[in-house]
Amino acid sequence: MAKHRKHTKLNLREMQNYAFYEIAILGVKCSIIADFSSNIAKMLQKMTKIGYLDASHNFDDMPPFLDTFTFSDNGILNLSAATTLNKFNARIQFSAYDLLLINGNHYQGNQQIIILDNDKEASILKRIDQITDIKFLIKLQDNSKIFDCLKDKFSEINSLPIYNITDTENIANHIEALTNANIPALNGLVLAGGKSLRMGKDKGLLAYHGEAQRDYLLKQMKGVLGGNTEIFLSVRAEQNIDTVPVITDKFIGLGPFGAICSAFMHNPNKAYLVVATDLPFVNQEVLELLISKRNPKKIATAIKGKDKPFMEPLITIWEPKAYPVLLSYLAQGYSCPRKVLINSDVEIVEIDDAFIQNINTPDEFEAVKKEIGK
Repeated sequence: MAKHRKHTKLNLREMQNYAFYEIAILGVKCSIIADFSSNIAKMLQKMTKIGYLDASHNFDDMPPFLDTFTFSDNGILNLSAATTLNKFNARIQFSAYDLLLINGNHYQGNQQIIILDNDKEASILKRIDQITDIKFLIKLQDNSKIFDCLKDKFSEINSLPIYNITDTENIANHIEALTNANIPALNGLVLAGGKSLRMGKDKGLLAYHGEAQRDYLLKQMKGVLGGNTEIFLSVRAEQNIDTVPVITDKFIGLGPFGAICSAFMHNPNKAYLVVATDLPFVNQEVLELLISKRNPKKIATAIKGKDKPFMEPLITIWEPKAYPVLLSYLAQGYSCPRKVLINSDVEIVEIDDAFIQNINTPDEFEAVKKEIGK
């Protein structure tokens, strides 16, 4: 007899203790860890969005009776709030970050960087159970040594890279490489679940290029993403398509917004290259341009026509970090993916407007079909 399950089993985002990818720094006093993290973030700020988790050293701090949000015109927020650290809430708070650096003197990170200070062997020994996956070592002094407790637990520790604390460029490059190795893989998603009310027939089945547009786009995506990448049709349940992999709408009645959210529900660990079937001029060249400009630091990389005021959400790479943002808009009663792009940190790729013509009526279809036929 099958075991009763109280709650629906969902696919989980692959999170670590507090974030998608995190590294704890330990082995030295907290001020050195804070300065080290600040310097690394400054060097990598253009390529990687980095957060920092630390504990207050003011033991006289009292929770405020009024949560205060102070914004400045140059984008700075000072927050004073009564709250506690909770791993589930933290994963939402840090969901926008590619890397979370952690003060390992206070909190455990999934990976670690050990800064070797000959005066801090007792500190390392105290936290030896929290040290599980050392990425590299840093010497605080020229004569810094690898402690016996580390050698006893990690037989291969002598083969790990080791840097001097002043070698900031190579340290930053190593951290950047670790972060880049965790950039989410890219799936393809062809939006073919619209009801095509204005067209009067399924827009995914219209033939601009000698075959159904949804099949044409699947081939274009395969050409740029490769044969090993998962590429899906986004469909409604009643479409009953079994010839290609599909993601069926779970967010019913929300159009493309719901289709994108349904894709993340299917696999929240992948980014999605999303293209709608009513964009007949999108081809492999356009997709290659979009992929080449992908910026995983942002929640999305979106195409915008040069003469258009806003981005086109239905030819966009949506990163996994966009999923909680999309859901937060849905919680406010908004289901417009363009609204999310307009009000979020997005990489914009401009192209000629002609490539992103949106076709919705029979007359538009006939005109475009003739143009492509020429």
